[in-house]
Amino acid sequence: MSKRGKAYVTAKEKIQERAYAFSEAATLLKEVKTSKFDESVDLSVRLSVDPKFPEQMVRGTVVLPFGTGKVKRVLVIAAGEKQKEASEAGADFVGGDEIVEKIQKENWFEYDVVIATPDMMKSVGRLGKALGTKGLMPSPKAGTVTFNVRDTVAEIKKGRVEFRVDKAGIIHSSIAKTSFDAEKIAENAKAFLGAILKARPVTLKGKYVKSVFISSTMSPSIKLDISELES
Repeated sequence: MSKRGKAYVTAKEKIQERAYAFSEAATLLKEVKTSKFDESVDLSVRLSVDPKFPEQMVRGTVVLPFGTGKVKRVLVIAAGEKQKEASEAGADFVGGDEIVEKIQKENWFEYDVVIATPDMMKSVGRLGKALGTKGLMPSPKAGTVTFNVRDTVAEIKKGRVEFRVDKAGIIHSSIAKTSFDAEKIAENAKAFLGAILKARPVTLKGKYVKSVFISSTMSPSIKLDISELES
């Protein structure tokens, strides 16, 4: 088992074994940052759901009020006027069947999000294996199969993120950068947690959220007190 570095140990000593309010945790997170690069700020949310049951699969999207600090490259696969709409909305790459062919023949993946209009899904379906293994396959549940191309592109550029519970019942996501003001980190965290709370399965009994921790790429994690959102 590898030993933690001195900087990590020092940072860990500053974090108490208790749950912190959002603003307090965000301020502390910036204080314990030791690296010189702009780290991502991540949330880990442990839920009491069992994802093997479809009715307990928690997933959704949320537009973070201050973005993630990373501008995503958006590919839109559409036809006709929807291609023009996508370009005007700020999509980085726009095309139809020729884009599908390019991905198939060249293993082209220079984008972070793929949006497709429903009428193009027959062609996009051929990319299931290629896009699926990278988590890029458009999905109606994720809002990336839609005719509302303009708004979807705009939301993603503003900081819309998708969340989905994993097999262990945990949702992981980057929600900011350590260069953000503490207030912005806290507000993004609240927005993200709020969306997860709204996605609670209707059939679930008892406590829904077991624990929430915030951390940066190189820092120890800090437990969050989410009682203010649950009330």
